[in-house]
Amino acid sequence: MIGGATDPWLWELVILPVLIFVARLGDVTLATVRIIYLSKGIKRVASLLGFFEMLIWLLAIGQVMQHLTSGIHYVAYAAGFACGNYLGMMIEDRLAVGRVIFRIITRHCADELLTHLRREGYGVTVVDAMGAAGPVKILFTVLDRQHVDNVILMIEQYNPRAFYSIEDVRTASEGTFRVPLSIRSRFPRRLRRRMAK
Repeated sequence: MIGGATDPWLWELVILPVLIFVARLGDVTLATVRIIYLSKGIKRVASLLGFFEMLIWLLAIGQVMQHLTSGIHYVAYAAGFACGNYLGMMIEDRLAVGRVIFRIITRHCADELLTHLRREGYGVTVVDAMGAAGPVKILFTVLDRQHVDNVILMIEQYNPRAFYSIEDVRTASEGTFRVPLSIRSRFPRRLRRRMAK
């Protein structure tokens, strides 16, 4: 491969930094996604990702680390690390893994929002409470992360001044979880509960 006077320069300043960047990008992306899966209690997927993460480290990063001889190599290594974190979080957002708890606090009548949430198949618990400015209603619902955008759209449409917060849920036992309409129409209620877990 190295046949001319420019080949070592090309290797040192272009090819090797790109290899360092790509190897670190892949390794850290997997590590970021693995940590997110681990925090949600999804151990099997986290273990599988950990295997491939270490495989990249041993096969690629191990070789690349022997050639960290100049500033551009250090920059490529750091850039791969930063981009790997970002890419890992983007992938996790797209996968929308796990469940979240929605807390919706509203001073106005929440009946219309509540009706539409339940019509869409979300289990909602309503609590009367007292806020700083007077009586409020708090709506609680636990749902799959893939449905977060749908619930936010309903809040903006039916109760746009409501305050809401979202938190990750590690585990959820019994409850009413949204099941797509096509499944709801074909399976009995007891079986749907098992499928939603």
